[in-house]
Amino acid sequence: MEPQSFPPTLPWRQNAGHRAWLTGQAEALFRFFEPKSIDPKGGFAALDSRGEPIAAETARPLHATTRLVHCFAIGMLLGRPGAADFVDHGMKAILTKHRDDRLGGYFWSFDANGPVERDKLAYGHAFVLLAASSAKIVGHPDADRLLADISETLEGKFWEASPGATREEFREDWSLFSEYRGQNSNMHLTEALMAAFEATGERSYIDKAESIAALILGRNARTAGWRVPEHYHADWSVDAEYSGNVMFRPYGYTPGHALEWARLALQLWALGGRKLAWLPDASRNLFSQALAQGWDAVHGGLYYTTEYDGAPRVRDKLWWPVCEGIGAAHFLGALEGDAETERHYRRLWDFAARALIDARHGGWRPQLDDDLTPVERFFAGKPDLYHALQACLIPLYGTEGSLTKGIQTTQG
Repeated sequence: MEPQSFPPTLPWRQNAGHRAWLTGQAEALFRFFEPKSIDPKGGFAALDSRGEPIAAETARPLHATTRLVHCFAIGMLLGRPGAADFVDHGMKAILTKHRDDRLGGYFWSFDANGPVERDKLAYGHAFVLLAASSAKIVGHPDADRLLADISETLEGKFWEASPGATREEFREDWSLFSEYRGQNSNMHLTEALMAAFEATGERSYIDKAESIAALILGRNARTAGWRVPEHYHADWSVDAEYSGNVMFRPYGYTPGHALEWARLALQLWALGGRKLAWLPDASRNLFSQALAQGWDAVHGGLYYTTEYDGAPRVRDKLWWPVCEGIGAAHFLGALEGDAETERHYRRLWDFAARALIDARHGGWRPQLDDDLTPVERFFAGKPDLYHALQACLIPLYGTEGSLTKGIQTTQG
């Protein structure tokens, strides 16, 4: 049974005790990932539920490498000793293991013998841009080189000017192997483009981010009643029949992505000089719709996916939608200051503390079944620092930009 909500008093984001608790949770996450994540052979090891490397997981995917660079750049900004070693190790892996020196772009994964999955995916390339931008914020010597290379690759290979969004996937030789278009890669590219804008001041990045938001939110999510269609044909008409990888491209709606967009929309509104005046309203609608249809009122947590009519489809509860809901609630709470958003913020953290945070072994449990029993269906072990770390730290900083920029500004 989900606990009762009490009327909010002082918002938790302003409560000194809650802020100290968030700092402690971020510290615990760093402590879980630091001891065994670096693989001397290159990249970062996948960790099991106790923080030990998973021997069978030898391929190092691009999104995992780049996200840890971003997270430990945050650690550097927080003055965390040793964080620079992680950034340097990850940057080396991106440039010498993932990068295709012959044809350009970045392979999806590698192992000790070289590239494994040689496809070049927009999703992974978006995170290369995020890693490069975060590395530039902390002054890594290879950041400018990586930022220039990934920006050229995105512009020359992935970007489609007519819809104002990115193509999805190429073979090693840059031949298209499908006409699929997806919102997930474009959403993360929006996040990365904003980070690149903050790191460089170049307006072209924010222009692209606004173009993607206009397509995904202003046209398609608005038409769908402020739910976010995931899958598209080449002409960006919705492909309601598509069903792909259950983790990255599941059938139906994904409430967690609507919550992620709710935060990114407000960040984009602020960074773009409040030019797109409809973004705050989009954020409110995305947030309320995702919680109305995605929240399990009996057990708590967010269903991973829903049918197109709003009924639960994949009833498992993953950690990252809760993390994104926390970030969205913080951004909306700072904008609105209303009691209802504060109740949602507290409810999300109550669920995370009760069901997701592993106080015994460290880290966050990534997946729970319908009755909140931990399961390993989509993942092995504890696969990710990125979502949980940002959930802990975003509420400690302002809402005028990204977390990295907020920390940098605060730290002076």
